[in-house]
Amino acid sequence: MQLTPVYGTHALITLDGPPGAIAAPAIRQRRRLAEIVAAFTDEQWAHPSRCAGWSNRDVIAHLDSTNAFWNFSMAAGLAGEPSQFLATFDPVVTPAQLVAGTAAMSTADVRDAFLASTQSLVERWSALTDAEWTLLAEAPPGHLTMGAVTHHALWDSWIHERDILLPLGITPAEEPDEIGASLRYVAALSPAFTRAHGATDPGVLAVDVSSPDVAALIVATDRVAVTEGLEHSGSTRVAPDLTLTGDAVELLEALSFRVPLTQPIDPSAAWLVDGLAEVFDLTDR
Repeated sequence: MQLTPVYGTHALITLDGPPGAIAAPAIRQRRRLAEIVAAFTDEQWAHPSRCAGWSNRDVIAHLDSTNAFWNFSMAAGLAGEPSQFLATFDPVVTPAQLVAGTAAMSTADVRDAFLASTQSLVERWSALTDAEWTLLAEAPPGHLTMGAVTHHALWDSWIHERDILLPLGITPAEEPDEIGASLRYVAALSPAFTRAHGATDPGVLAVDVSSPDVAALIVATDRVAVTEGLEHSGSTRVAPDLTLTGDAVELLEALSFRVPLTQPIDPSAAWLVDGLAEVFDLTDR
């Protein structure tokens, strides 16, 4: 399914709080993953990941390509000309084609390319000023602030880290700030993609989970606003159409379509959690 990014001067997804606060967890996660795969054995590289049909090597080749895209996107945003590269992008077919294109590369070359692109991305994030974190750049939903783009990059890499480690019997790190940022962002993706495909009905999704404690409101109108905590617009409390509870990591995995969402969902509110699967065809991942 082709993406339908929303471009323009108003970001489709907004997140409250300092935009640059995402730098620390994003950089930590990327550096950790680079250290892990740098020490992989041949058997670990070849081991099947949780992504259907992809080995761990394939996942890292994919993440190398996403590192390159994030760097490209932010460079365009810094130049004042946010890219529109994803307007013709198929999120199911194109990543698989890019990974297939690395088949002739040695595993060492895949590793070295990933380590280099990771370092470049970390340097980009480290160099952004407070003002630059608010500039627009491109992500799959469309034009977002650099802070929101980095939320997308963190969520994607955090999930893929688990995709390669869990099948190896390795317990992934679970840093509270990485989990909180990734969960708040992925909870906004489904309503955002639904908005991008032309839906107009308003809705409110609440997240109230533990281990670590994460509370957020995702308010979908013509845009999708993420508020940390369960209050909105100052002291005004918004009645949610759907409240997701339970364990933070389990919910993050479920909203990323790695495990089933066990909480019953009223059909009228299903669009608040199903949009990501429709766009990225994640039901079998």
